[in-house]
Amino acid sequence: MKSPIVTLTTDFGYVAPWTGVMKGVMLSINPALVIVDLTHEVPPQDIMSGALALADSLPFFPPGTIHVAVVDPGVGSKRRPIVVKTAKSYFVGPDNGLFWLAIERWGGLEKSWRITNQEFLLHPVSATFHGRDIFAPVAAHLSRGVRPDDFGPEIDDLENLLLPRPLLKEKKILGEVIGVDTFGNLITNITSEILRSYDTQKLTVTINGISIGGLSAAYSDVPAGNALAIVGSSDRLEIACFRGSAAGHFDAGRGTPVEVNF
Repeated sequence: MKSPIVTLTTDFGYVAPWTGVMKGVMLSINPALVIVDLTHEVPPQDIMSGALALADSLPFFPPGTIHVAVVDPGVGSKRRPIVVKTAKSYFVGPDNGLFWLAIERWGGLEKSWRITNQEFLLHPVSATFHGRDIFAPVAAHLSRGVRPDDFGPEIDDLENLLLPRPLLKEKKILGEVIGVDTFGNLITNITSEILRSYDTQKLTVTINGISIGGLSAAYSDVPAGNALAIVGSSDRLEIACFRGSAAGHFDAGRGTPVEVNF
């Protein structure tokens, strides 16, 4: 494994230099790396949003990509720093469920290791910046061909993160909002695969008791300011407002119930 792509996903934002520092650490170890900023706008300490970003992005990267993610409310605590291997990718970051949705959705877990070998870390290790002192150097060494089991012992008890499952009935799906994107679109836990098991020509979507009709093919199918339902790029049912924010329009967020009736 030589000089693969490394992606970065954090809740650091772009004001502080933290992501730039992580890149500097990695490039100092492997100057040939290709580093891709997946996102640094995960809502602060929102592990679920970070996990969804990874799960929705993984299939668009080549095999061998190393995904470094730092959404880490437990930094400095007893939560474990880990390396994870799946059939297609590697993950480096905290053991707090951040990688679980991607693992579950795309190929399953092969092996995982706890990072304990001090040889591959920056010293002293800060209690507040494991992204710089642990995860960045480990990812860079991994990209240079260091074996995962050189970083520490194998483990088999990763923290899970469970996505709420929709309730499927004969003529109804009871789901909920699991995320809100930059445009205020409400992303639900109802996938296109679930919808295809019903007659999608005869469905009505309801949120907060308000019916918004059937599926649209494009955001612009409705007049500006109107709500619509659409299957988005994450392959999940979304509720949107054309040229507006569905989150604001419906005063909705994660956990808001969504109903699909047939």
